[in-house]
Amino acid sequence: MSAPRLEIDPGKIEHNARVLVERLAGHGISVTGVTKAGLGSADIANALLRGGACGLGDSRVANIESMRGAGVIAPMTLIRSPMLSEVDRTVRAADTSFNTELVVVTALSAAAGRAGRLHEVVLMVELGDLREGIMPHDLEDMARAVLRLPGIALAGIGANLACHGGVAPDASNMAELSTLADSVERALGIHLALVSGGNSANLDWASSGTDTGRINDLRLGEAILLGCEPLYRKAIRGLHQDAITLVAEVIESKVKPARPWGTMAQTAFGPAPAVTQSGDISRAILAVGHQDVDPAGLQAPDGIAILGASGDHLIVHSADAPPAVGDELRFGLNYSALVRAMTSPFVRKVHSDHG
Repeated sequence: MSAPRLEIDPGKIEHNARVLVERLAGHGISVTGVTKAGLGSADIANALLRGGACGLGDSRVANIESMRGAGVIAPMTLIRSPMLSEVDRTVRAADTSFNTELVVVTALSAAAGRAGRLHEVVLMVELGDLREGIMPHDLEDMARAVLRLPGIALAGIGANLACHGGVAPDASNMAELSTLADSVERALGIHLALVSGGNSANLDWASSGTDTGRINDLRLGEAILLGCEPLYRKAIRGLHQDAITLVAEVIESKVKPARPWGTMAQTAFGPAPAVTQSGDISRAILAVGHQDVDPAGLQAPDGIAILGASGDHLIVHSADAPPAVGDELRFGLNYSALVRAMTSPFVRKVHSDHG
């Protein structure tokens, strides 16, 4: 089988989804399965749905179109604000979209009219992470303006944390989101069906025993696909951490000096890696590099240390018997490594099911 490749086990993804869906159900929270790291994979999408996800969320219209084309049947949400240039595609492909700008929602309204469809929007609120979001004091006016637009239904409000500024979801900011939902409902005489509290980073908060208030939805991708929470990268009890692995092939295996020699300068990707060893060591090169994956996000197998990477090569050291040319090594991935590998056309995606 060719390498490099991602080996994807839909059975393990389904298991991880089911465990989290069942745990959150006890708090009155449903799960939207986030598919953006799956690049529109129908196998991954269907595994999330079999595991109990109430719908699917993706940040790319193209991925939603791909899943629709593959026959995936589920409510689908565009979880990044639509580009003005893609409002017609958004309305055709997605049932719902997350929004922060009135000019975009107005364009969605016009697109919905052209398509003869009703499009739902969720207004995202800024709670401190400083990625997307309407400032809380502007939310009521924004909601009022959205309610006037034909072809648009206000489905709810949401927030996103721990993606840009590193602000963790906690009792305080989640209570603020609940309070904002109540306030908008009272002021406008409406009911907000959805209060989407955040992403995989919300799992510690949701399981802490605190009152979850109005929060009734979380958008989970990383926790399901990789079996860990993103705040501290801790493994989640009861989940598989190897539902997706990267396999790469050795193309050189030699004994060489541990330290480079000659006049030192920067590498193609910045400063050279620090070297602490001396003498001769076994060094193997694998046919995968920065163009295919984020090397810093790889977890090497036992006995293997990653020494560095270039655009097309990953250099490793083996403390035991060095791997031979043609051998394959299997690596775990963090979210950054997964997203880049999934996006690379040079990394094959292989779906298996070992349950």
